[in-house]
Amino acid sequence: MIRLSRIVILLAVGAIAGAACTRPAAGPSVGAPPSPLKTPEEASQSHSVTVFAAASLQDAFEAMGRAFEEGHPGVQARFNFGSSRALRFQIEEGAAADVFASASPVETDALLSDGALAGQPIPFAANLLTIILPPSNPAAIQSAQDLARPGVKLVLAAEEVPVGTYARLSIKKLAEEFGSSFEDAVLSNVVSNEDSVKQVVAKVQLGEADAGIVYASDAVAAPDLRIVPIPADRNVTAVYPIAVLARASDPDLANAFVIFVLSSRGQDVLRRWGFLPPP
Repeated sequence: MIRLSRIVILLAVGAIAGAACTRPAAGPSVGAPPSPLKTPEEASQSHSVTVFAAASLQDAFEAMGRAFEEGHPGVQARFNFGSSRALRFQIEEGAAADVFASASPVETDALLSDGALAGQPIPFAANLLTIILPPSNPAAIQSAQDLARPGVKLVLAAEEVPVGTYARLSIKKLAEEFGSSFEDAVLSNVVSNEDSVKQVVAKVQLGEADAGIVYASDAVAAPDLRIVPIPADRNVTAVYPIAVLARASDPDLANAFVIFVLSSRGQDVLRRWGFLPPP
């Protein structure tokens, strides 16, 4: 059993090996530098930027928002976290948002095709998968291969949720090592398909599952849980794109937030929460 504190570095080292499933990085979309957010005449006015972001970004982006507000007096960063797919649907239905940060290029590509983005999405972070276990490890899971044992209660995100898609792809890759029956055995152990990665974490924390497959960053945010790493050559690298929305209420402010995420300070925040640099 490898505790979280021992594998964070190993996860980072394994990022390149797990990058077989990354997509090519898209070109920048941020356009011209934003105009000043605050002038003396605007000192009494308040600005806000509304960011729709993948659930796995919650801890990092809440910290990001505080840092952004410190550097932009009078500005409030507001967030709506959830499954990237669900957030995309909300945007398509006209939800008021300025920036979209997704855990999958599939969702931003769909919005780009519909003309809902102000420019090309920009990859800003990457993530790996890991297996999480309750502190007591009731199923005595020691490796990824143990997920196929009869009776193991496994919880995944739903297949249409990015982390659920990535988890099933990793299981398929593990079957190349453990045998063709491995995939069916693991999937038959799935007792719940959740709407977001945070719900997978919650199920394991509550002892309602013996194991879950989540992003490495979610394991960093839940240090009470045990983890079992997925071998680098069987892992999947998730690439996170960010974009300003075409209907942004304040495009300059939306651009400013994206630029902050891409800055060295923003990248430092992401690294602290277990994310990797974009490919």
